[in-house]
Amino acid sequence: MLRNNHAGAAQTPPTLPMPAQAFRFSTPVVETPGIFVLASWIIRLLRVLVLAPIRFPVAVGSTAALTTTGYLFGTVGLTVTVIAATSVLLTWRTRWPLSFHRLVALRVLAAWRWITVYRRHWQPVLVVAGLAESYQERRYLPRIRKVTCSSWADRVRVRLVAGTAPADVEQRVAELAHGFGAASCRVTVLGPRDVVLEFPRHDTLADPLDALPIPRDPDLAALPVGRREDGEPWHLRLHGTHVLVVGVTGAGKGSVLWSVIRAMSPAVRDGTAQVWAVDPKRMELSYGRGLFARYADTGETAVALLETAVAGMQDRAERYAGRQRAHVPTVDDPFVVVVLDEVAFLTAYHPDRDVRRRAENAIATLTSQGRSVGFCVLAALQDPRKEVMNLRNLFPDKIALRLDEASQVDMVLGEGARERGANAHLIDPDLPGVAFVRVEGSPIPVRVRAAYVCDDDIDTMVTEYGAAPLRPVSDEGAA
Repeated sequence: MLRNNHAGAAQTPPTLPMPAQAFRFSTPVVETPGIFVLASWIIRLLRVLVLAPIRFPVAVGSTAALTTTGYLFGTVGLTVTVIAATSVLLTWRTRWPLSFHRLVALRVLAAWRWITVYRRHWQPVLVVAGLAESYQERRYLPRIRKVTCSSWADRVRVRLVAGTAPADVEQRVAELAHGFGAASCRVTVLGPRDVVLEFPRHDTLADPLDALPIPRDPDLAALPVGRREDGEPWHLRLHGTHVLVVGVTGAGKGSVLWSVIRAMSPAVRDGTAQVWAVDPKRMELSYGRGLFARYADTGETAVALLETAVAGMQDRAERYAGRQRAHVPTVDDPFVVVVLDEVAFLTAYHPDRDVRRRAENAIATLTSQGRSVGFCVLAALQDPRKEVMNLRNLFPDKIALRLDEASQVDMVLGEGARERGANAHLIDPDLPGVAFVRVEGSPIPVRVRAAYVCDDDIDTMVTEYGAAPLRPVSDEGAA
């Protein structure tokens, strides 16, 4: 019996739990009446017709003029009008090429780029880049307000979606550049929800730049040292600031230093400016020693030079106290530029700890107190890490030549510089002197290239603008 009961139990299938019954409620679909669809199309067409004369006045005006001429005078009148307009444009292009390029060629190019590049690829690029926003099952994109072209770049003015910030765009500059086929993308904020995306079409700084002509009356607040990416001259301010130049070996630090010295050479000859040079390598600056009022090439003499500059600065500040608020370069109170090549040798690499401490204290004093009394520090180094140079924030103006790592860009130019397109770590090694500059009061980095000053140029500078040497620094340090 037991055996049969067990057998019957074995044949009885186990009871399985019944799954909960699932119910799905489908969202009712309401068909939009055709009259509403037609009305929306008509509204869009009217919007295009109303905005077209505003956005494309030349194209719309030309089309309207040709249509009117053809209607009133027929085919002959239209042909004569086209021939006359073509002759006028050719004459304009031949006689006044600059104005034709600015007023006609660039406008036509902007319209063409807007249609074939940005309007065509705008939605897929922004969606893939993660700049499309969704709300209640609708997708919102930043809108193109205007496209303008310069001789080297496209500028796309964009209105952002409400609730987004320019930082969202700055974090996607690499995706935007590759999406629209540009070498880079830089973001400029004009106002709330109003930004400009700048896409270079070609590199205007690819060709080397020879030494610039020496100005007759140099402006120490705007010295010509090279060219900017937009084709305008690059002017570097020295009077009233301090400048830090950072770049790896071969990046072109010497081009920046010598271009600055070259631009201020007439003031050196007149005695209203002096250059005090520190050259631990004894290679870069030693070639033009005749231009320098003071020169040092060892750790001890360099510290003596810096401490002499501190003493002169403090003496001048004491004389100015309560009498004068701004420095005016004169022969009695010249503008002094302390050029420090490979400043890391003094602040981090010198074997004598006391020399490093004294050098760092002197540099900190000069950079924190010297600008108002006519003392400027122009320092160059290779490694911007804090343990090598912890005085970066005391230099208002900074120049980033080619760097080793992406993280070093923000170390030199400040937080957010790389997101704004300052890719100094991606500068081609075959382009020495190309750099990104960030000046005091402006968060926007500017791409520039310093002119190359060759040995013959330096020889000519020494011969024509050599400075009267002062007492040797070693003697002052010993005293």
